[in-house]
Amino acid sequence: MDPTVHFVTLSTPDLDAARGFYARGLGWTPLLDVPGEILFFQVAPGLVLGLFDAGKFAEDLGRTGRTAAEGVTLSHNVGGEAEVRAAVEAMAAAGGTVLKAPQEGAFGGVFHAHVADLNGVVWEIAHNPGWRIDDDGAVHLG
Repeated sequence: MDPTVHFVTLSTPDLDAARGFYARGLGWTPLLDVPGEILFFQVAPGLVLGLFDAGKFAEDLGRTGRTAAEGVTLSHNVGGEAEVRAAVEAMAAAGGTVLKAPQEGAFGGVFHAHVADLNGVVWEIAHNPGWRIDDDGAVHLG
């Protein structure tokens, strides 16, 4: 199987809060917005982030009750420490909760922070000097 991921879809207890945070707060343009159901943003070439109303998400999976993802972060890598700080400030201004202020990471020489959106989705904003993406999209770590 080709390891390409095209969609990352998250169950979202409050879709209106997600819309307020990402579209109005951070200025992201929705790729598709179906009120009361799902909100899509293109976050990279060929990659879409879906925020799916929790009830509709459970229904789509054929489950009852809430489905939650734990132990997951979405990571956004930037070019330097100042960019980490600026992104964290923008997310906090949009209503996000800073869980870890910008600081040196305990692992791998990374400078990073963690911010939760209004539904508890945790973003890591990081500068990793070993992170590189080639023109063809190949990622290099280390």
